[in-house]
Amino acid sequence: MRIAFFSTKSYDRQSFEEANTAFAHEIGFLEPRLDAVTASLAAGWPAVCAFVNDRLDPATLAVLAEGGTRLVAMRCAGFNNVDLAAAARLGITVVRVPAYSPEAVAEFTIGLMLSLDRKIHRAWARVRENNFSLDGLLGLGLHGRVAGVVGTGRIGALVARALRLGFGCEVLAADQVQNPALVSAGVRYVPTEQLLEQADIITLHCPLTPGTRHLVDAASIARARPGFQLINTSRGALVDADALIDGLKRGLVGGVALDVYEQEGDLFFEDLSNEIIQDDVFQRLLTFPNVLVTGHQAFLTRPALHAIAETTLHSAADFEAGRPLPNRLPALS
Repeated sequence: MRIAFFSTKSYDRQSFEEANTAFAHEIGFLEPRLDAVTASLAAGWPAVCAFVNDRLDPATLAVLAEGGTRLVAMRCAGFNNVDLAAAARLGITVVRVPAYSPEAVAEFTIGLMLSLDRKIHRAWARVRENNFSLDGLLGLGLHGRVAGVVGTGRIGALVARALRLGFGCEVLAADQVQNPALVSAGVRYVPTEQLLEQADIITLHCPLTPGTRHLVDAASIARARPGFQLINTSRGALVDADALIDGLKRGLVGGVALDVYEQEGDLFFEDLSNEIIQDDVFQRLLTFPNVLVTGHQAFLTRPALHAIAETTLHSAADFEAGRPLPNRLPALS
């Protein structure tokens, strides 16, 4: 099948070219992000592959459909950037990669948590300037602290288990569905409001839905335990950045580690080191000494990229052959 890939980087090309030896799809790699303007580049390609910051709104999907695209393959788990109702009206099938190396994101989450608490990123910067002072690097440690895990799917469950069994935290979890294995390991499920009030560390692992958008906002920060640490490797829009800045300034938030950001589409995955960033909220976040930001890299391991490529290309092959699509997204109305 002929597949046009948008938003591609060198690591995308390498992983998909390696995986494609088993499928022999015709692949075209495009660097631009997918939107209503760039969608015309896919004219004549029956399938396109898109990523987290591509924009698949009705206008973009209409251009794709006019150009003959019948399949959109998201090489990620999230699909909040896809208008599924518009896709259904235009006869476009949408598939995704529901799970790819959850260990990669879980490990990165723990890494952020440790780096934030023990101020490893600040220590590294100091040592590079031959400053070996330990002042200001005092951490709290994880053992014995109360950690709150919001969302206990495959990634959240791994994080909760690591915190409980590996670091000796008291772990609270919030989810609509309880994981019996986590309960057996000593994880305690509580309402989200109670988790916010009692947790020293809060880590987010839930999907972005209308109900979870700005889950961490001014009200939840005011209700949370003063000085709590927040980790987000899930979706940027789970956190209201303006409210987060206010909480940091008032000392209500003790530390933040983010691998995602609500307005990351104009920033992440690009080298902007020679440009002036116009996002004042993001720039304000970077001024705080107790804020650690990475550029949406939690997924970036070789096993994860291999799983993404293999699953995506398999879905394309199934679509072309008319076989069932287990990773197909529902046609919402």
